[in-house]
Amino acid sequence: MRIRPETAADLEAIRRVNLEAFAHHPISHQTEHLIVDALRAADALALSLVAVVDGEVVGHIAFSPVPIGEAASGWLLLGPVAVLPRYQGQGIGSALVSAGLAESRSTGALGCVLVGEPAFYGRFGFIACRSAAYEGVPGEFLLCMSFYGSEPIGAVVAHAAFSIQPDADGAA
Repeated sequence: MRIRPETAADLEAIRRVNLEAFAHHPISHQTEHLIVDALRAADALALSLVAVVDGEVVGHIAFSPVPIGEAASGWLLLGPVAVLPRYQGQGIGSALVSAGLAESRSTGALGCVLVGEPAFYGRFGFIACRSAAYEGVPGEFLLCMSFYGSEPIGAVVAHAAFSIQPDADGAA
């Protein structure tokens, strides 16, 4: 497996990975592919990595800038992260998270927040954000990792792409 930045040639594969990975996920609205497309269209992807196995894009992770409270810049929102179902459980998602966090830290980001499962993301060092809030998200699922010691304080305001809805017919 190789992890690398996305290229223009990867866009359809990234869309497919997100569609397939979240097709039957119980807490997904199946809009992850739309979120990634909208972030890209708005030039709001700080980092977008793919996992490639035998020349096939099998995983994807996105990071976008996110203001938190009075910190207008410096923090990133991780998500979505997706792996094709037939490749899940093989460490690809974990490798994407690790690579994305390392790259984010190296570019000077203050830290990263996400909405996710504490058991999965805790192994990377994410903890519940005690001093931040994301409207509609229970506190135990808003996780953060500061790269420099201070937790974010205030409201997490994700890009409008995270509120995107599919067309009435469910299409993109």
